[in-house]
Amino acid sequence: MTDIRKPYRPKTLIIGWVIAIPVTLALVAFMATNKRFHWDVVGQYITAPAILGGIWLTIWLTFVSMAIGIVLGVLLAVAVRSKSGLLSWLASAYIGFFRGSPLLVQLIFWYNLSALLPSLSIGGMQIDINAIITPMTAAILGLGLNEGAYMAEIVRAGLLSVDPGQTEAAEALGLRPAQILRKVVLPQAMRAIIPPTGNQLVGMLKNTSLVSVLGAADLLHSAQVIYSMNFQTIPLLIVATIWYLALTTVLTVAQHYVEKYFSRSLTNSNFNRKVVKPAVTDQVPTPSVQFAGETSKESAV
Repeated sequence: MTDIRKPYRPKTLIIGWVIAIPVTLALVAFMATNKRFHWDVVGQYITAPAILGGIWLTIWLTFVSMAIGIVLGVLLAVAVRSKSGLLSWLASAYIGFFRGSPLLVQLIFWYNLSALLPSLSIGGMQIDINAIITPMTAAILGLGLNEGAYMAEIVRAGLLSVDPGQTEAAEALGLRPAQILRKVVLPQAMRAIIPPTGNQLVGMLKNTSLVSVLGAADLLHSAQVIYSMNFQTIPLLIVATIWYLALTTVLTVAQHYVEKYFSRSLTNSNFNRKVVKPAVTDQVPTPSVQFAGETSKESAV
């Protein structure tokens, strides 16, 4: 008779459950029975028009700023890896400055840009900076330019994760540098770029709450306006928290499926096939390069 042993479960795991369950139940009971939470007020404002308008602005600001950050990040990552010393130094200086200063300070700076530059003359045409830099403009500039510095490091790390042999093989096939980046390197780097980019997107969603100090009518600012009139601070903050949690959950689920899509080649059946030794020949092997939309291929002999 075979001896079937039960899987080992450390005592710390059992102790953790023993502690976690009562604490969770106590917390739920506290939130359900404490009348100061004013759950009726939460239910009243959870779908208020002002709150829904703030949600829409928050989503729009998140994706616009993230799009600016991604495009800027790719350009900066390429510039850092450039053979031009000046271009590489300028890109590194940009990244260091925007990563080294607080985002809130940057937002306030862009909002008050007119104090430094009241007007701008371009081709004899005077531009009033104070009229251009609205709370929304300052929010997009602050969030987008700041995100570009972080995305540059993420993209640079993704480019470094690609085997240098892929670039060398593409050069041997006569591809131009722009084609190598677009068709060979970037598609393979996406597997390393997507996970941290998803985290940055979730962080961007939460960072949009900082624009409330500029007066932009985002989700948090909308909640602040309401509780400044009815003095129901905690219930309105709970409303904002519920919506932030819901939005981040949706983004997290979407991130999971995007990661699964870009990692599909890693689970491809090609990686499970048997390796056959090539026949001995005097022919020179052709360089093997992986293009966008293709899985890894063995070198042709």
